[in-house]
Amino acid sequence: MTQQRAKNIASAAEVARLAGVSRSAVSRTFTQGASVSKDTRERVLAAAAELNYHVNHLARGLSSEKSRPVCILGANLNAPYQASLLDALTQRLQLAGRAVMVINTSGGEASADAALRQTLNYRASATIVLSGTPQTTLIETCVQSGQQVILVNRAGQFEGTDHISIDYQSAMADAHHMLLRAGCQKLAIVSSTIQSPSILTRETLFIQAAEDAKQTCTLVRIGPTSYQTGVDAARRLLASRDRPDGVFCVTDLIACGFMDVAKNEFGLRIPEDLCIVGFDDIEQASWLGYQLTTFAQPLGAMADAISTLLENASDKECKKQHLTFHAPPVWRHSVRPSDP
Repeated sequence: MTQQRAKNIASAAEVARLAGVSRSAVSRTFTQGASVSKDTRERVLAAAAELNYHVNHLARGLSSEKSRPVCILGANLNAPYQASLLDALTQRLQLAGRAVMVINTSGGEASADAALRQTLNYRASATIVLSGTPQTTLIETCVQSGQQVILVNRAGQFEGTDHISIDYQSAMADAHHMLLRAGCQKLAIVSSTIQSPSILTRETLFIQAAEDAKQTCTLVRIGPTSYQTGVDAARRLLASRDRPDGVFCVTDLIACGFMDVAKNEFGLRIPEDLCIVGFDDIEQASWLGYQLTTFAQPLGAMADAISTLLENASDKECKKQHLTFHAPPVWRHSVRPSDP
């Protein structure tokens, strides 16, 4: 039987021996801006290629802030919005040359806490907390460890952190105005039992906009932030004798479930019989079966801002920042443009 020999990772010392140079010459060759002769550099690079040697940036990161990994903390990462945000963020950080460690907190606090402590052992320089439901105790651990912490759509929760937020005040006023302009008289908001900071803010501000316009608004929280919640909420609301004619769903995923039931089980025409507004502008919102009017979170701009915050972290004079982004409306066909 042929025995397979385990492959060893080549070390800098082995490269030095093969190249016939000192260990420090190898280090200088792979350090940007360091002084090394052309002949030495060529010999080191040739030896490194032959041994398939790669610089251990993790070890170097112990003394270099920008080469240390960045941790991303998030829950429900398979949901369309969370997946899109994670995709935009990891692509941007990769372009900036940052190593990324992702912790999925959906497996429970104990599991997430163990994973988070691993990132601390690896001297992660910063933790980015995505919107959703990562436990506050995990965030406290990051803050207390001295890490830079950037919160996405969790404004007001922690001091000593940077914040990336959406201007929900204007977005919710616009969402209500869309339905009011379409002539909707009986409003409803379908929210989530997962009362994350961003969801709760959307819910509260939309209801406030309706109250300011002297309109009643039925609030339904029937399940988590999921397609099925939209399905269940539609079955409850649309079976009522006093069913709404205008609905705001706090996420597009909920809105998709609501629309499918409205059309396929109740035979309602959208937007003629029922107007629906969502939030997030996930990919499914543009599908022909939905054509959902919604609000787009500027994920690219948010990712760029996070990358800049990380880049400037070494500046001791730089204060913690709260950056607010506008979520523009995306008009499709789930809301009448005006009262006919």
